[in-house]
Amino acid sequence: MLRTTAVNVIRHLGVVGECNIQYALNPFSREYCIIEVNARLSRSSALASKATGYPLAFIAAKLGLGIPLKDIANSVTKSTCACFEPSLDYVVVKMPRWDLKKFTRVSTQLGSSMKSVGEVMSIGRTFEEAIQKAIRAIDFHNLGFGATKALMSLDDELQTPSDQRLFAIANAMHAGYSVEKIWELTKIDKWFLNKLMGLNNFAKEMGGFNMAQITQRPDLLLQAKRLGFSDQQLADFWSTNEIGVRRMREEGGIMPFVKQIDTVAAEFPAHTNYLYLTYNASESDVSFDDHGIMVLGSGVY
Repeated sequence: MLRTTAVNVIRHLGVVGECNIQYALNPFSREYCIIEVNARLSRSSALASKATGYPLAFIAAKLGLGIPLKDIANSVTKSTCACFEPSLDYVVVKMPRWDLKKFTRVSTQLGSSMKSVGEVMSIGRTFEEAIQKAIRAIDFHNLGFGATKALMSLDDELQTPSDQRLFAIANAMHAGYSVEKIWELTKIDKWFLNKLMGLNNFAKEMGGFNMAQITQRPDLLLQAKRLGFSDQQLADFWSTNEIGVRRMREEGGIMPFVKQIDTVAAEFPAHTNYLYLTYNASESDVSFDDHGIMVLGSGVY
């Protein structure tokens, strides 16, 4: 429905090139409102291009020069044209980075005005894997989705969106709140809440084991990694250290695989240097035969 509306709006406005539309959707009906139409490259465009591997700016420039979409080649596959919608066999999570504590007299409540000072994008084969990666990328103090010791009124935090809402949900689940109760307070779609509840329940299950017991259960260790739990998270569950968990993983042959983003979900042969790691795979898309170089980048934080 929203996709069809987007196409109709763009055709009505006569937009040629890149355009993104933001909606407000009523979760209880098919009613929706268009908040804004951006007929330009924006941060949302950069995210969509990065998430899909589809070079929006490149294609928009070609269209601006009068080249038809069907005549523009897919720069990834080299054998298909650019007149297609990207196919994804992975999940992308975008998470805002707030730093409201740096500013005085600033409300932590979230609304329609932008308060984030940045954002992260994470990639995984499942929602659970991707969101745990995103939480860790936001701040190195975050280990993943889990309860925190921060003092907060759970009902107030859940009812009124703030920069701590995701952690309030984790605390609420840890305290025994049901998905139904959290939904009543937040109105967040139950699909997401059920996924987060699955992470909470699995974390509680992992807390019932010790290092000696988990050594005999490589299936649980593999499941934990596929759900996006880091070695440090698991080490905290089993009162050990990160190195010990890593060593146990390596001995059990539990290692991540390298997958590539090719815009066609592996339907056509492709080779890109746009890669991500996942435990939800059985083989890597690329092999590393030489000695590579890793460049680590960081923002102002």
